[in-house]
Amino acid sequence: MEQHKGPFKSMSACRLIELFEYTTMEVSRDDLPLEAAEMLKQKYSGKVAIETNSFMPNSNWRLTAQGWVGYLPLTPEVSIRLLPKPGVSITNLFRMLEFAYDLKSFQLIDKGLFDCDTLEDFYDRLANMLARRIIDRGQRGFYHTYLSNSDNLAYVRGRIDLENASLRPWEVKLKCHFEEHTSDIEDNRILAWTLLQLLRSGLCTERSQPFVSQAYRRLLSFAEPAPCGPEACHGRLYNRLNYDYRPMHALCRLFLEHLGPTHKVGKREMIPFVVDMALLYERFVAKWLKAHPMDGYSIEAQKDMIVDPKQRRTITMDLLLYEEPSRRPKCVIDTKYKVGAPSNDDIYQAVSYAVANGCKDAILVYPAELELPLDERWGDIRVRSATFSLEGDLEEAGRRFKQNMGSSLFHVGNFRIAVGGLNHDNIRHESRRRVGR
Repeated sequence: MEQHKGPFKSMSACRLIELFEYTTMEVSRDDLPLEAAEMLKQKYSGKVAIETNSFMPNSNWRLTAQGWVGYLPLTPEVSIRLLPKPGVSITNLFRMLEFAYDLKSFQLIDKGLFDCDTLEDFYDRLANMLARRIIDRGQRGFYHTYLSNSDNLAYVRGRIDLENASLRPWEVKLKCHFEEHTSDIEDNRILAWTLLQLLRSGLCTERSQPFVSQAYRRLLSFAEPAPCGPEACHGRLYNRLNYDYRPMHALCRLFLEHLGPTHKVGKREMIPFVVDMALLYERFVAKWLKAHPMDGYSIEAQKDMIVDPKQRRTITMDLLLYEEPSRRPKCVIDTKYKVGAPSNDDIYQAVSYAVANGCKDAILVYPAELELPLDERWGDIRVRSATFSLEGDLEEAGRRFKQNMGSSLFHVGNFRIAVGGLNHDNIRHESRRRVGR
C-alpha cells in the first residue's frame, strides 16, 4: 500500500480528511480525536482500516481506505472523504454511475453535472433533480391506483363476504371486499422515503434543500414514507399513467444503495453515503457490454444457476457470453476490482463458473493492466485476464477491452499450463467444491 500524508480540508466548522483508495495515510490525534476514531472503527471498519502507529499513548493513526468512495460523517467536527484511486478521475466515476443506473437513457444527466468537483456535489445536484421532477409530477397529480381492501362496514361497499355473514348472522357490520382508489401506494412511498433520507442526511446544500423539502411536504399529503431498500426500485412495472416514475425510481435506487445506515452523535442524525467500487465496476462493465454488443453474441449479467437442487445451492455469475442464435454459453466473464496479481481463489472461482456452464473459456477483467497478464489452462478451461481501464476516456478504454477480448476468444494464442495446482482429473472436483460454497 502506498503511504502518504494526505490533505485536510475545512468544511465550515467540520474538519475533512481525504483518503484515496488502497492508500495508507498517517493522521495525528489532533486531526482525528479518539471519539471520531472509535466511531470509524465501530461503524466503518470495512471501509477504512484503522490502526495505531505504535504502542505510545499519543501515537498517530494509520488509515487505509478500502474499495469504497464517498463521504463518512464521524462527529460534528470530523468527516472523511473517500476518493477514487489516483489516476481515476471523479468524472469517470460519474460516467460509471451514469451507465450503471441507466441515467443516460432517462436523459437525467446534463453536461453541467460532470463539472462537479466532488461526489457530494454530484449527489446534491441529483437530489435537486429528483425533487424538481417530483414537484413537477405533483403539479400534474400523483399516480393513483385501485387496491384491494377488506373491512367490516356498517354499510355495503363492493362485495359482501357471504360466507362470513352466514357464519355470524348476529353481526351488525358486514365484512366487505372492495377496491379503493388511493395514492398511498408503493410507487409514491418509495419517493417519500428517499426524500426523507436525503433530508436526514444533511448532505443537501442551500441549492437543493428547499426543493427537497417542498417535494417531501407535497408527497406527505398523498403517501406515507415507508422504509424500503433499493431492490424495491428495480424491476417494477410501469404503464402510460406512471411511466415518468421510472427515471425517478432509478434515482431513488442510486440514493438508497449508497446512503448508509443512520447513526446519531448527540442530537445530530448522520447518514453516510458511499459507493462500493467493486459492485459499481461490475455493473458498469455489464451495462457497457450490453450497450456495445459483440456481433453474434449476447451478454447476460448476474445469472443465477442452481448447482444443488436438494440443498438449494446456487451460484451467481457476473457475466455470461452466449453465442447467438443457439444461446450456447461461450465464455464466463468475472470482474475483479482489485490491485495486484490474480489470486488462486479468483482463478478457482472463474473455473468453477466455466465448468458449471460447460464453457471452455473464462476471462477475469481488471481495472488496470497486470504486470504479468494471465493466460493459463486449468484442465479443459482456459483462463485469461483482460483490462477495462478506468483511466482516461472510458469509451476508448471500452473499445480496447472489447477488441482485446474478442481477439483472445477467437484466436488461439500462447498460454501457460498451470503446474503445481490442479490437473485435468481433479479440476472438476475442485470446481464442484468451490461452487458448493
